[in-house]
Amino acid sequence: MITVYAPASMGNVSVGFDLLGAALAPIDGSLLGDTVSIEAAATGISLTVTGPFAHKLPAQVQDNIVYQCAEYFALQRQYTGGLSLVLSKNLPVGSGLGSSASSVVAAFVAINSFFGEPYSRDELLLMMGEFEGKISGSIHYDNVAPSFLGGMQLMLSAPSMLCAGMPVMEEWYWVVAYPGISLSTSMMRELVPTSLPTSIALQFGQQLSGFIHALHTHDSTLALSLLTDVIAEPYRCDAIPQFNEAKHQLLAMGLSACGISGSGPSLFAVTTDKALAVAAKQWLQQHYLVSDSGFAHVCHIDQQGSRQL
Repeated sequence: MITVYAPASMGNVSVGFDLLGAALAPIDGSLLGDTVSIEAAATGISLTVTGPFAHKLPAQVQDNIVYQCAEYFALQRQYTGGLSLVLSKNLPVGSGLGSSASSVVAAFVAINSFFGEPYSRDELLLMMGEFEGKISGSIHYDNVAPSFLGGMQLMLSAPSMLCAGMPVMEEWYWVVAYPGISLSTSMMRELVPTSLPTSIALQFGQQLSGFIHALHTHDSTLALSLLTDVIAEPYRCDAIPQFNEAKHQLLAMGLSACGISGSGPSLFAVTTDKALAVAAKQWLQQHYLVSDSGFAHVCHIDQQGSRQL
């Protein structure tokens, strides 16, 4: 049996709407992401779904994105044997932590490995984006790319390169909190205007290019000062309960930046102070989480991405 883990991810990372994403690794060593296991079976395709958020997925396995990935792969490879898959759904649906991307990445990496890796990295990435787009409502790679490849990935969409890994500030601590409610990604995308003033477009370009420059020159102070969202957060923040209050409190505590993870409702905050990161996590656990399914972690960037367990 082959088992593949794909980490959770933050899309946008505030400064890079649809263009920047980062994989997450809790510093306590726990795994924050989905796993998919695969082995040969006598006939047909079967899928068993386990994990704390299994009940949030479609009741019919044929409607599950992992089943559809396996069905597509078997058809492309003209495979007539059987496949038995198990999805451990450890990420909450509609959380802003790349839940669907994690499932899709784990599925495609596991299935590709099962078949002897017939597809290249970029071929897999294209398929991952297409399938994840079925759930999120549009094709974008800022979750699947970091979950697949690890690190912080900048989407290039150039003919010769879909994305590129960015230098990572290893001294940064990322505090991530999921409040325990779900928000539809497609609904949250509809809150963002389809056109923006030229001044905002220029500000977005300046901040993203400045942030990328700061990463390459390892200028932590400059990078943190630019880590703001002028595209989506102004239109999404009010739709996320307690986000504005939490951001105000975290910045008042001394954290350097705070933003919406993906389309929410999860948030992230950044600091170079580990003790402050732990304090922020504790505050979020007490004030931002609204159900037993919520959680908060102090993370580094996951440099490995998807991998066999």
